[in-house]
Amino acid sequence: MTIASYFRLSYSVIFGFILISACAKISSPSGGPKDVLPPVVVKSEPASGAKNFSGKRFVVTFNEYIELRNVNEKFMVSPPMQRRPEISVRGKNLVVEYDDKLRDSTTYTFYFQDAIRDLNEGNPIDNYSFVFSTGPVIDSLSLTGNVLNAFDLNPPENTLVMLYSDLTDSAFIKKIPDYISKADKNGYFRIDNIKEGIYRIFALIDADNTKNYSLHDEEIAFRDSLVHISPDKDFLPDSKDTAGMKSVQSALTDTLIHKGEYKLFLFKPFKKNYYLTSSSRQQANKMIFTLSMPPDSMEFSFSLPGTEENRWLAEKSRDKDTLLIWLKDSSLYSQPVLKALIRYPFTDSTGTIIIKEDTAQMRFLAPRVTRGTRKPEPYRVISTASSGKLIPGQAISFLSQTPFREPDTSAIKLYRLTNTEEKERLSFKLTPDSINSCRILLNADFLQGENYLLITDSAAFGDIYGAKNDSAGIKFSIRDRSTFGKLIVNINNYEGKRIIQLLSSEEKLIREIPMDRDGKAEFPYLEKGMYRLKIIYDLNGDGKWTTGDFESGRQPEPVSFMPMEIEIKENWENELFWDVSAMHVKKFRNTSDVSRTRR
Repeated sequence: MTIASYFRLSYSVIFGFILISACAKISSPSGGPKDVLPPVVVKSEPASGAKNFSGKRFVVTFNEYIELRNVNEKFMVSPPMQRRPEISVRGKNLVVEYDDKLRDSTTYTFYFQDAIRDLNEGNPIDNYSFVFSTGPVIDSLSLTGNVLNAFDLNPPENTLVMLYSDLTDSAFIKKIPDYISKADKNGYFRIDNIKEGIYRIFALIDADNTKNYSLHDEEIAFRDSLVHISPDKDFLPDSKDTAGMKSVQSALTDTLIHKGEYKLFLFKPFKKNYYLTSSSRQQANKMIFTLSMPPDSMEFSFSLPGTEENRWLAEKSRDKDTLLIWLKDSSLYSQPVLKALIRYPFTDSTGTIIIKEDTAQMRFLAPRVTRGTRKPEPYRVISTASSGKLIPGQAISFLSQTPFREPDTSAIKLYRLTNTEEKERLSFKLTPDSINSCRILLNADFLQGENYLLITDSAAFGDIYGAKNDSAGIKFSIRDRSTFGKLIVNINNYEGKRIIQLLSSEEKLIREIPMDRDGKAEFPYLEKGMYRLKIIYDLNGDGKWTTGDFESGRQPEPVSFMPMEIEIKENWENELFWDVSAMHVKKFRNTSDVSRTRR
């Protein structure tokens, strides 16, 4: 290559590089603010708010390309259609098509919530809806409200709210509603474009997607009185509670973002039919039978035909809806199949409760033993004393995986340890648990702040199959009351039975106290931390919360919460005064107005 050719080639390469770089600089994006604006409706066919419309589709055009997110969960049409409309996106167009015959002189509202978003950034259009009428008028009345779980006043998920112009009970069961909406994550709902009239209102978690109460174990809510929708009773979110709502179901939780006019309390009805829900034999010597609901005083029994009853041990759960059978005789539990006779309450096709007798083939297939199979664990008795520290007044529990035989009290020794490490032997009392045959309680005169030694010799405990415990010695102490806090609650302004519940900050039950009149509820020996108080208005006096029943028109029993979280500290006593006249209250604030007295 000549020198001239070399320079001509180099010049061409350099010039080309500069040219490409320059082009790249010209075409590079200049940046700018991120698009945060939702799509804007440019036009629609027909226009939203159209009257006398009878078409089978509508199209909405936006100013940019769109997408749909979770439209199956968020879309809803009111009144509902028998067949769900087909929804599609075609570039900047939203297309909704349907085959249902439209009702005469009816206003239809298509709710999309925030399912419509721009394609690039996903900016949603909040609460978008499209409206048309098949008649000459667009109905314009509205209704708002809140749905809460009756038991804990928390907002439920995926709850439909329905209005019926048919005021019979059967309409909610057999028909789809005249108007429908979905409560948001805070329980708030709003139904728009309602025709003036008298309605019944319901809420439902629609398990089978039928838009009515077709399954009688679905969670529902209903209002006792009728709802009159008229221009002078057009309830919007900022409307105030009427005087009539300041009664049993009046005071709504302050935790709600929007307060609606109507309050609905969702509940799961009790099962009304008796039947045997399960029977199992997962262990050779253990069978479990479960009923659909507690049998009250009706018979629920087990037998093995031709076999004496002393060859097994039967025990029922606290609610008596579960029957646990321990086979004591090896000649029985070694059999792979046993024919058990079960007698239990059963609801027949006429609704009559009878005592049914069934034969159950109870099978147990022993697992194959291979080289990697773990050996059965040795018999163990677990004691709560092994925690090292007990609460004053707390009994020591002994737990076994199989039913206890009669313990040998002479092989159990309890000592109080003095400061000089001397041992003072104490008397004690052993009591079998009245429900659980795998639990025994030990009570003694324990003193706060004292140290103790519990010795169980070998064979002190054993089970009904001949297994025995190994000897063990456990040192433990009784905590001093100064390491706990105490809460005293003065309950007033309610006549009737009630249950006061102490809950953790996560609303787990710690303790409960039944009361039948105003007075003090005391909760001693509390760990430091944050707590909540709940009251159940025990209207039927059965000592527990009772759910509702639509068929009989019974609402679930009301509940309410102390309007503050309560802080408990060590060696502090908190005394509160709680006016429980307002039901269905759930709001939490600080405890600055709580009086405290150091003990």
